[in-house]
Amino acid sequence: MAIRLQALGDTLITLPYLNALRESVPGSELDFLTRKEVSQIPKSTVLFDRVFEIGGGRNNKRQVIAVTLLLPRLLARRYEVILDLQRNRISQIVRGILAPVAWSEFDRFSPIPAGERTRLTIEAAGLGPINEAPELKLRNPDAGLQKLLAGGWRQDHALVLLNPAGALPGRNWPVEHYCHLAQELTSCLHHRVQFLILGLPKIAGKAARMKAILGERLIDLVGRTSQEEAFALVRRCALVVSEDGGLMHAAWVQNVPTLALFGASRWVWARPLGRFSDSVITCREPDGVCMAGWCKRGAPSCLERTAVQPVLNAALDLLSRSGKL
Repeated sequence: MAIRLQALGDTLITLPYLNALRESVPGSELDFLTRKEVSQIPKSTVLFDRVFEIGGGRNNKRQVIAVTLLLPRLLARRYEVILDLQRNRISQIVRGILAPVAWSEFDRFSPIPAGERTRLTIEAAGLGPINEAPELKLRNPDAGLQKLLAGGWRQDHALVLLNPAGALPGRNWPVEHYCHLAQELTSCLHHRVQFLILGLPKIAGKAARMKAILGERLIDLVGRTSQEEAFALVRRCALVVSEDGGLMHAAWVQNVPTLALFGASRWVWARPLGRFSDSVITCREPDGVCMAGWCKRGAPSCLERTAVQPVLNAALDLLSRSGKL
């Protein structure tokens, strides 16, 4: 069993490595323990035999109660190996009570990407080596398709996802820059293109501003898709340009060309590692200084100061290398 109890993006990072593990140990069973709030996408893949979920949100006391109620079902599984990809109080309680033959725990602090630390955790349990995994298989690859078509997608047009969803101000690129980027991509590419925006209702204001500029070239599905639908729709994209967030990870773990825009984020931990991934890293301070999400240099932030041209150049290079368009 693998355990990951963090936010959505952190959970998604584990999937390609666990998929590679599954391929390397045929005939084995693989279960996953995660938070209820982020369990929908793991359940939407064919990767796991069982996905167990605990409620309680981010409240530790409620999580302890939830996992205590779940323990009889976990004990009945008689796990031989536990991969603790969380390494917190809850995961350590579970690991201790289940008493597997072998276990390993996640390195939470080394200055290397979370994906690489996930791979090393799996191999530390004596499993592996973990090589590049085949594509994740979805139970319903067409999830969200009808909403995409109803939103105006013309199927002879390539999709580019724009994701202005950085959680904090120092992680945001201006909406006007996204629109300028879309206009430049439309001019540069020898292919018909439409743009897509997904995500939580909190970015609805940004989506409305982008829609006012881009018109029918932008398909606005903000607040209208489930996690499963969003994950499946990301797979249809030729390119994802994203601030640090869940959809960025949803893209690269599915081998979708991903251009990550990093401002006040710890990019050493968060950067995408897919075959067709790249990052525009704008913070001028040593990595980690701006982890609070507020630019130490004040407004405008380092990411806000970043012009469209270097992002456009990186996007075109990524598309050329991937052969998607």
